[in-house]
Amino acid sequence: MRILGFIEARCRSSRLPGKVLKPILGKPLLELMVERLKRARTLDGVVIATTDHPLDDPIEALAQRLRVGVFRGSEEDVLARVLGAAIASEADVIVETTGDCPLHDPAIIDKVVSDFRIGGADFVSNVLDYTTPRGTDVRVFTTRALDEINRTSNDPGDHEHVSIHFWEHPEKYRLRNVTTDLPPHVAEWRLTVDTEEDFELVRLVYEELYPSNPEFGLSDIIQLFERDPELPLINQCTQQKSLR
Repeated sequence: MRILGFIEARCRSSRLPGKVLKPILGKPLLELMVERLKRARTLDGVVIATTDHPLDDPIEALAQRLRVGVFRGSEEDVLARVLGAAIASEADVIVETTGDCPLHDPAIIDKVVSDFRIGGADFVSNVLDYTTPRGTDVRVFTTRALDEINRTSNDPGDHEHVSIHFWEHPEKYRLRNVTTDLPPHVAEWRLTVDTEEDFELVRLVYEELYPSNPEFGLSDIIQLFERDPELPLINQCTQQKSLR
């Protein structure tokens, strides 16, 4: 199986426009995320799925500079965009991520992908029951299954939120959730970027950990927050947008 990680990224986000290109330590947020996905041992490559809007030309240029795949498609129909990227890159398995998650842990990606490779499930993720922070979300499924949803579903929500159809239809798909034994409060943290407060937290994490250890993981973030419990409170008031 050819397993690729796909990053959904665009500049016209509603709450924090241009966030994927906001710099941290001189690097765009999206570049830092690509660095982390490249370290996942279970991925055969990384592809950025961006839109065909001219504002996203810099994202394509960044992908080319980083020497990762890039595909441009519909801004509104994200499912069709990711499917097009998977077909163009000849991916058998899609590992779905979003470009506002620059603190993804490669070890968590490997854990979820490895579980999918065992077989017996159509959709494997760590989001059906969160035991890791927001921003470490991993969803794994086949290109063939996503193509079927694209052909049979006219639900706008399905096409906006790429993999929501899987977990909303357990009668059709075999679902499996991957959990961890981390302390329960870890799942309450936000390591994704939707607001200025989210970005401020991520920036502080990188400034504290990245210079001495560019390959820092979730365990290092947990230790940092234990030393400075005020940090995860920076964005505690940010509301997660509902998918429906």
